[in-house]
Amino acid sequence: MEFRTVPFVMTLIIGGCTMTPHREIQTEIVINSKPSQVWEVLTNGAEYSQWNPFITSMKGDIVVGERIENSMAARPGRSVTFRPRILVADKNRELRWSGSLIVPRIFDGEHYFKLEVHELGTRLVHGEIFRGVALWFIDVERFSDNFSNMNEALKTRVER
Repeated sequence: MEFRTVPFVMTLIIGGCTMTPHREIQTEIVINSKPSQVWEVLTNGAEYSQWNPFITSMKGDIVVGERIENSMAARPGRSVTFRPRILVADKNRELRWSGSLIVPRIFDGEHYFKLEVHELGTRLVHGEIFRGVALWFIDVERFSDNFSNMNEALKTRVER
């Protein structure tokens, strides 16, 4: 590689890491129960394996700044474990965490659950903001069904 091409290549790499694309999945569901009851189930990771088809395990304390350990059902018979950091833990209102795949800016996700008072109980807004260079190759919309399935399972669990 010629010396003149080094700055060009470095500019591409730095630009690619700083101007990465982002995508968002957002789902919602109304749960016929108070936000406090939804929060109780949502933050009880020890019971995720009993009801959650998407995030099958959540370990750790739901405290801002702390890391938790989540296992996600990637596909039948295969799970992926990741260790996101809690960004928001506003009791009965919002839970939000952020994590990266391998190293930051490759494939980052900021996952959120917002609980809003609704005339029938609680409106849950569940989504994730994805960022990183991997978005040039990955269609994150394929994860949308996982979010919806978790919403339905959470609704069933809370309303039972």
